[in-house]
Order: sequence, then C-alpha cells, then structure tokens
Amino acid sequence: MTMPVALPHPEGHAEHPTGYWPWWRYFTFNIDHKVIGLQYLVTAFFFYLVGGAMASLVRAELATPDSDILEPVVYNQTFTMHGTVMIFLFIVPAVTGGFGNYLVPLMIGARDMAFPRLNALAFWMTVPAGFMLIASYFFGSSESGWTAYPPLSILTEYKLGQGLWIFSLLLIGTSSILAAVNFMVTILAMRMPGMTLFKMPLFCWSMIATSILVLFSTPVLASALVLLAFDLLAGTSFFNPAGGGNPVVYQHLFWFYSHPAVYVMVLPIFGAISEILPVHARKPIFGYKAIAYSSIFICILGLFVWAHHMFTSGTPDWLRIFFTVATLLVAVPTGIKVFSWVATLWGGKIRFTSAMLFAMGFISMFLFGGLTGVTLGSVPFDLHVHDTYYVVGHFHYVLFGGSVFGIFAAVYHWFPKMTGRLMNETWGKVHFALTFLGFNLCFFPMHILGLQGMPRRVAQYDPQFAPLNVVATAGAFLLAVSTLPFLVNAIRSWFWGEKAIGNPWHALTMEWTTVSPPPIENWPGEPVMVAEPYDYGHGYTYDAQEGFAIAPANLVHP
Repeated sequence: MTMPVALPHPEGHAEHPTGYWPWWRYFTFNIDHKVIGLQYLVTAFFFYLVGGAMASLVRAELATPDSDILEPVVYNQTFTMHGTVMIFLFIVPAVTGGFGNYLVPLMIGARDMAFPRLNALAFWMTVPAGFMLIASYFFGSSESGWTAYPPLSILTEYKLGQGLWIFSLLLIGTSSILAAVNFMVTILAMRMPGMTLFKMPLFCWSMIATSILVLFSTPVLASALVLLAFDLLAGTSFFNPAGGGNPVVYQHLFWFYSHPAVYVMVLPIFGAISEILPVHARKPIFGYKAIAYSSIFICILGLFVWAHHMFTSGTPDWLRIFFTVATLLVAVPTGIKVFSWVATLWGGKIRFTSAMLFAMGFISMFLFGGLTGVTLGSVPFDLHVHDTYYVVGHFHYVLFGGSVFGIFAAVYHWFPKMTGRLMNETWGKVHFALTFLGFNLCFFPMHILGLQGMPRRVAQYDPQFAPLNVVATAGAFLLAVSTLPFLVNAIRSWFWGEKAIGNPWHALTMEWTTVSPPPIENWPGEPVMVAEPYDYGHGYTYDAQEGFAIAPANLVHP
C-alpha cells in the first residue's frame, strides 16, 4: 500500500504535499484529515465486531427461557457492554469522526481541518478509551445497562469495572467536544471562495447541526458522569438516595445528552443519504433548503424532548404534556427529509448499486423506527410498554436500521474515493440482502414481544415468549453472518479491487473533483467548483479519463 511520494514542499503538510502517505503513517499520529478519517472508520468497525459478538451472546442466551449460556450477572455485563460499545465506539466515531473528518474539508474545498493537531488528538483519545472500556469487561464490568442508572451503578460490587466504564466515556465525550469545535470552525470559516452556505453539500449542514448538539449536550453528560464517579468511588451522595441524593436528577442529566445523542448518530447519516440519493438517481435533490433547515430544527427541538424517556419516573402530568408535544414536533422536520428523499427518487434514473440499496433500506427502516418513536412519545402508550422489548425493537430500527444501514451506504458510495478501488457490487448486494432479512427477523418480533409484556434486560423469561425469541435469535445470527461478505469484500477490494477513476459515480460535489484517493493536500492546484452540488440534468459531460464534470459553456449559475 505504499503510494508514490512527491518532493517535499515548504508549506502545509511539509513531508509530501501532493503525494501519498506510506502505509505505516496510517498507524501514527498523523494530522491529515483523510488519514484521521480512515483511522476512525477502521477503529470503529473493529469495535462493531466486538459489539456484534456481544450481541450474538445475548441473543444466544435468549433463545431459550432458561439461563443456560451466560450467568445472570455476566448477561447483565454483556448487554451493558454491547450497548455502550455500539453507541460510543462504533456509531458516533464512524459517522462524525470517520465520514465527517474525511469528507468535510474535501466537500468545502479546504486543504484540511481548521485545527489538524486537535483533530489527531481527538482520535487518539478514543483509542485508549475503547480499550479501557473493553478491559473493564474482564475486571467485573458495569452491569447497570448503558444508562448506568443509580443506585444500581453506585452500589455495585464491581466498582473497578464501573469506574473504568465512566472514565472511558469521559474520554470519548471530550474527544467529541474537540471534534465538534473543529467541524464548526472548519465549515464556517474555511469554505472555498464562491461557496456560500446554500451552495455547500447537505452533509456539511448535517455536521453543523450535529456539532451544535454535541457542544450543548455532551458537557451535561460529562458533569453527570463526574458526579456519578464521586458517588461510586468517594462515597458522596449526589445520586444515592440512602445519603439524601436524588437518582432522578441523574436521569435528567443523562437523557439531556442521550436523546440528542440519537440525532448525533443519525444527523450525519441524514446528510450522507442526501448526498447518495441524487447521485444514484441522477436527479437534483428535492427541497435543498428544506432539508438544510430541517437539520437545524431537529438540532433545536432535539434538546427539548429528553424527558419522554422518564414518563414512569414520577414526571408531573403538565411536564408530560410538554415533552409529548415536543416529541411529536421533532417528527415534523424528520418527515420533511423523508418526503424530500422520496421525491428525489420519484422519476429518477435509479441505479441499484449497493450504496443505493442500503440508502433505500435506510429510508424504510428509519421510517418504521420513527413511527414507533411517535407512539412512545404518547404518555398512555409509553406507560404500557416502558422497559419492554417494544423499546428495544424501536431503538434498533432507529440506530441499526438508521445509522448502520446509512454507514454501509456511505462506505459503498465513498469507498472508491477513499481507496481508489471499487467494491464488488455482487457481494455488496448479497451483503444488503442478508442484512435486510436478518435485521427484520431479529428486531420486528421484539415489538410483538413488548406488546405482550416481555421485559427487557432479563436473561430468564416466561416460556410463552420463547417462539418469537427463537425467530429473533435466528435473525441475529443471520445478521452476524451478513458481516462476513462485507469484510471480505472491503479487505479484498482495498488491496486488489478494480481501480476507480477519480469520479466513478459522475457526482458533482467537490470531493469528486480530485483524483481517487486524493493526494495529501487534496488538490494538486487550487480547487475549482465546476457545478453546484445537485445540478443533475443541466447538460454536464464527464471526461473519459477521470470522470470529472465539465460544465456546458452556456450554463450560468445565479
């Protein structure tokens, strides 16, 4: 994987300004945003395999009503680690650190992020945090769920494991804050001349909204975790009711971050889907400004819905009404996006590539998850299904059906840009078929189980729930198997896949105006914005060698 290297240059990245890094530099402290993006993505997928293995253990245990594979305590530790790893070490790093770092500077015509060293530091904080979290599993891991509600989390006998869990999340949260500052400054201050806010790709709008959410909500979680650590390790009573503390205050602090965290995980995917659909449907995006503004509205409204997770926590009726209304309102800008995506597809010349299949699968799965989310925003219904498998099913339709389907769509779409190679489309479609079938077999039955009253977070359950649990476990195993063709395809294509031209999809956004993979400073010369990002159908041609867009001579943009 050693790439050709250009002569040294006195400015910018001093070593190889227009060449490529040797392979070993991808394992070092490197300030190139593309290297950091790939470091995030590869690390995130490693933890995806770890979290997926834990999920398989949980589902294997739940295949029968009795506790016959994992001891109840180990079961509690395993599902706690599964949720924590998947959220904080896979989805969040992949969508923000991975795709955000790689794409944002390229999309706005910048050479790098605003603060390259801060960017590298943010990544290298996640690595020890991740291994600290995994290490806690072998020292008596947290068994209080990914929410770590007190008093369960502070009265545990596994104080070392719970402490490591807290400190790892503090590191990851700090990394997220540093990255959010970097994204905001980069997008607002480093766009190329001529690229106004309403000429930049929608992915950049989604990263602005995501960064605002991170900056407002993550410090609140950090404060809650610091106080929780004092209760756990120093014997204070901020949240311990035995000493006069209030555990419900922790719930408010936790969910003030953790519901916006859902949007932190899906807003970048919304942006990625808005990039993928127009390219593979060969149509301009429908409602550009509506999609852009809806990201900001989701960001604002998302900060006012946290207590719908706490309808059973003694929340007064008047406050329940407020959070019900806020929850229903946040569905409106999300609905605007879905409508715009479907309108973009309508009448398009759709190419059913692997990226497009996962993008369309994302729309259907996230739409179903959003509809079940609306039902959970209604107090009477939520009281009935709270802490049942209905919530687990909904959560996974939003985050796996949403974020993970979107991550795979983005990987297939931008893989040629990142590696200079094309992924095998046949195996990509096999991956989609297995993932779609396994996902629905696993998580759809959970809604029925929840409506029938099966509680979540239990290793032993009433035998009447066994048949549907067998179906869910079979779906989980199929979902695990679906990862194999993806891994083989990605690794084989990275080293031996068909070489990609600079713009294999004939896209119009700025990242496709340079060769694939881009050189160290992204463009050999000054970047030129040939087209607005979604001007499909305006007579562009594409050069035969690299596929770069060529604007017709008579095209004049307002």
